[in-house]
Amino acid sequence: MKPYSTKPILAFLHYKSQRLSFPFVFVFTTTDVVLPPKRTLLHDPSSTMLQSTDAVFNDLFEDYAEQGFLSDGPPLARISTPYYETWEDIASQLPNLIQTSQIREKIDNMPVCTTEHLQTEPEWRRACVIMGYLAHAYIWGGKTPKDRLPPSISKPFLEISAHLELPACATYAGLTLWNFIPSHPEADITDPDNLHVQTSFTGTKDEEWFMVISVAVEAKGAKLISLMRDAFKAVTTNDVDLLTALLCRFADGLCDLTLTLKRMYEHNQPAIFFHQLRPFLAGSKNMGHAGLPNGVYYDVGDSDGMERPENWLQLSGGSNAQSSLIQALDIFLGIKHSATDGKQACGPSFIQQMRDYMPGPHRRFLEELSDRANVRSFILDSPVQPLKDAYNATVNELKAFRDTHIQMVTRYIIMASRQPNPVEQGKGKMNLATASSQMKEAGAKTKLAGTGGTDLIPFLKKTRDTVQDAKC
Repeated sequence: MKPYSTKPILAFLHYKSQRLSFPFVFVFTTTDVVLPPKRTLLHDPSSTMLQSTDAVFNDLFEDYAEQGFLSDGPPLARISTPYYETWEDIASQLPNLIQTSQIREKIDNMPVCTTEHLQTEPEWRRACVIMGYLAHAYIWGGKTPKDRLPPSISKPFLEISAHLELPACATYAGLTLWNFIPSHPEADITDPDNLHVQTSFTGTKDEEWFMVISVAVEAKGAKLISLMRDAFKAVTTNDVDLLTALLCRFADGLCDLTLTLKRMYEHNQPAIFFHQLRPFLAGSKNMGHAGLPNGVYYDVGDSDGMERPENWLQLSGGSNAQSSLIQALDIFLGIKHSATDGKQACGPSFIQQMRDYMPGPHRRFLEELSDRANVRSFILDSPVQPLKDAYNATVNELKAFRDTHIQMVTRYIIMASRQPNPVEQGKGKMNLATASSQMKEAGAKTKLAGTGGTDLIPFLKKTRDTVQDAKC
């Protein structure tokens, strides 16, 4: 027998996350003639590779497997620095200032604050919540919409949004993820009964319930994130039985999300939502019919007084399509959405556009998740029918979630648009609600727009049908 003649082989695994990018190098050997019996090997290179893959997945999911896309701990209730006291005071009075038509005067007289005294990430997030509410209250809080934001909002809001990698408008993150308070420190935040909002446009229970239902869905979705991580590992190890079991648990988790979403009906009246809250959630993109044909000008108070074209912005409003959790569900299951009209080549779909309205770290997580998503392709290549059945059951549960959302939109928007505004102060205004109602009364053939600027029902149905078509 010839002696072993070993040749080193380098194996590279490129590790990439939102924080680091570097190669791992593994060194192992092969021989010219005879390999020793496997039982005598002191080190199995395949074991190292699997351990390293586990490390990659653990790091990718590290920030999201416990809390999902909610912050680690409750959002900051108030910025303690006295410098920002005016912001907090106006935010706390917002419902009354809107109802008494004083909000624009208050904001016009507000000092132009800088962001230099914001020290922590929770403070930046709280500032983002306040600016989002004040901006939309200023735009939509009068008889007709305002297409110019004063420097007291524009200047700090643009700085805050740049820091958080968000557009300067009210987003899902600012309206829900960073805008809730647990009823007590040990409260179960998966139960909306234990949640309250910090800042509100209307001060109504209806608005609060609308927001905290989304928070509870996000909290319940955290366990689905950890299941995604384990499923990716199961694919790597070719563990069909484990993947099947994980998909069954994933389906149960999706069912739980749907049950939570259905609790919306408990404390949110459709007429209150449609006429009082929804107009403030609207953005400035595709809102010509609601009084903003050119978007909104962000006046930063330049000394030369010149208007700069780049300061005219058209931005989508708050939308559940901006939920990183909802998009992560699609990505994990390998569901790819195209443009509503099927013309994908013209640019990104609305769902892809909505990633620009997510916090930067969340957006990068989804991008890397997309790069690594391999569950559906693994299942398509597998001959194991129970695995395919488990995947299809999971897709059915996601479709049920989408169906519930469509039913909710029908009740809270389509049907509510035919009902009168129950509040006298809201009558005679020009906004998203009145524009839709007036066009229907005139017999115009119009499609109801979402707060994000989409043709609402076609978008939702196309999204739901794409989910259904993903079944193996």
